Amino acid sequence: MKFPRQSGVLLHPTSLPGPHGSGDFGPAAYHFVDWLQAAGQQLWQILPLGGIGPGNSPYMSSSAFAGNLLLIDLADLRHEGWLQDADLVPDAAFTSHRQDFALVWPWRMERLARAARVFAEAPQLPQHQQEFAAFCVAQQDWLDNYALFMALAEHHAGLDWCDWPGGLAQRDAPAMAFACMRHAARIAFWKFCQWRFFTQWQRLRAYANRRGIRIVGDAPIFIALQSAEVWARQDLFDLLPDGRPRVVAGVPPDYFSATGQRWGNPLYRWEAHAAEGYAWWIARIRRTFELVDIVRIDHFRGFASYWEIPAEAPTAIEGQWLPGPGAALFNAIQAALGPLAIIAEDLGVVTPDVEALRSAFAFPGMRVLQFAFGGDSTNNFLPHRHARDTVVYTGTHDNDTTVGWWASAPEPLRQHVRDYLGVDGNDIHWDLIRAACASVADTAIHPMQDILGLGTEHRMNFPGKAEGYWEWRFDWSEVNPGHAARLRQLCRLYGRDGSNDGLH
Repeated sequence: MKFPRQSGVLLHPTSLPGPHGSGDFGPAAYHFVDWLQAAGQQLWQILPLGGIGPGNSPYMSSSAFAGNLLLIDLADLRHEGWLQDADLVPDAAFTSHRQDFALVWPWRMERLARAARVFAEAPQLPQHQQEFAAFCVAQQDWLDNYALFMALAEHHAGLDWCDWPGGLAQRDAPAMAFACMRHAARIAFWKFCQWRFFTQWQRLRAYANRRGIRIVGDAPIFIALQSAEVWARQDLFDLLPDGRPRVVAGVPPDYFSATGQRWGNPLYRWEAHAAEGYAWWIARIRRTFELVDIVRIDHFRGFASYWEIPAEAPTAIEGQWLPGPGAALFNAIQAALGPLAIIAEDLGVVTPDVEALRSAFAFPGMRVLQFAFGGDSTNNFLPHRHARDTVVYTGTHDNDTTVGWWASAPEPLRQHVRDYLGVDGNDIHWDLIRAACASVADTAIHPMQDILGLGTEHRMNFPGKAEGYWEWRFDWSEVNPGHAARLRQLCRLYGRDGSNDGLH
């Protein structure tokens, strides 16, 4: 699908300001939408909305369908009468610039548990009862497994599901029935939280859409072993009889890593997906598009071919390339859902089969300006090599901030930037934002850290490092009127002011 000429900002909602230790769907999110509109933007790229996993990453979520409980606006629960004013007094240790997951998670979970108990025990408005019941029915295909999975994961104190006793790992019917009865209250809690998450998110998304802001979501190609979907559909994943993965996902050694990246996610049994017409993937993509307007598919090259690593291997060195599902998967999705607004994350080693797959379905690819410099004029990340059907970024959530990148860049690379862009580099973040806006690429996306000119300490993620990331938050005191005005002026200057609105 061809995109209009447009511009947007990359910011995970947990990075928003707010009093309760983590950004959420409260007033700051609505204010951010207003700021995007004032800045002449048409897109908000949010990254995955799912729950966090190891390293606090939303790319290792406990569910491919469920939402992140940290994003639930607690003030909304107070408004509904399920929390009291005293429940919302912030912990004195909360900070406006980082989220301390070890502190924030239990504090928020305790408040959510209080709200769920009040909802369950107190007389409710018929409207609330009907809405909750309707949500549970509409989302039953994933919600029932998710709520039971989360209740069991809590009960078994974090044991991997393949170590759960009494037939639960194998999902024996009697064991499942007893677990549903034994953990009914906690199952209801998880369902309540998902109801509030999706109610609040749809309200925020509608607000954004009314103001001309479309949401760019994210679909990680792989999901975590410790997730409801792997437990529920073990037949769709390459597992050993005991439920542990036979092989895992990653990428091979390259310029950036001598040992590659061993992600550890279980790999798909693509023949099993094909045998059922890719129904699981169709349901996943359909659900994602119920939440967002555009979907960025992470690690798109894995659909053409993927790197298979023996599960016992400590690094990614010993892997091998195997063919992915290719066009068959996207033909099935398109037949079921029609043409879709999808961005293909085609970074890394892009072979002809990856490019052919992307082109066959007219999915825009990605160009990252931080990868453009230091070589010669044939680098496809350089603006003069961009194509219209691409999305250009100054950097992504996996990159250093542009200011941080520039500070650590070798002098030959810096001189290449100066020569190519005709700048002195003293305002490097705006130099790259201008270059992105000027590119022929239909879409330009700017991380919020680059708009604010922030350094390395504000980086969102560092691939391969499990601790210390996904914690960054900004504060409104860092944002001045000049930020929005300058971004809006650049978008107007380079034809990204929304006058050519709409996908076509």
